[in-house]
Amino acid sequence: MSGTVQQQDQQLEAAILELLDGRAPAATICPSDAARAVHDGDDDGWRALMDPARRAARRLVAAGEVEITQGGRPVDPDEVRGPIRIRRSR
Repeated sequence: MSGTVQQQDQQLEAAILELLDGRAPAATICPSDAARAVHDGDDDGWRALMDPARRAARRLVAAGEVEITQGGRPVDPDEVRGPIRIRRSR
C-alpha cells in the first residue's frame, strides 16, 4: 500500500470518528460526510473518496468502533449494498 493511500485511509477513519464524536451518541453519518471532510477542495472531488470511505467504515466495524446501518438496523458490512449510515457501536 502506498503512503498516500495509507494516509488517506487513516484520514478517512479519523474523520468518521471525529464526525461521530461531534454528534449525539445514537446519531449517524453518511460516508459522504467523511469523504467531504477529507477532500481538499470546493469541487465534487470528494466523490472519488466514497469507496475508500466505505472501506474505512468497514475497518472501523472490524475494530469494534462503529456499526454500519441501513434502515436504522446494523448490517453485515460484507453483504450490504446501497446507501449506508455509520454510527458508534452500541
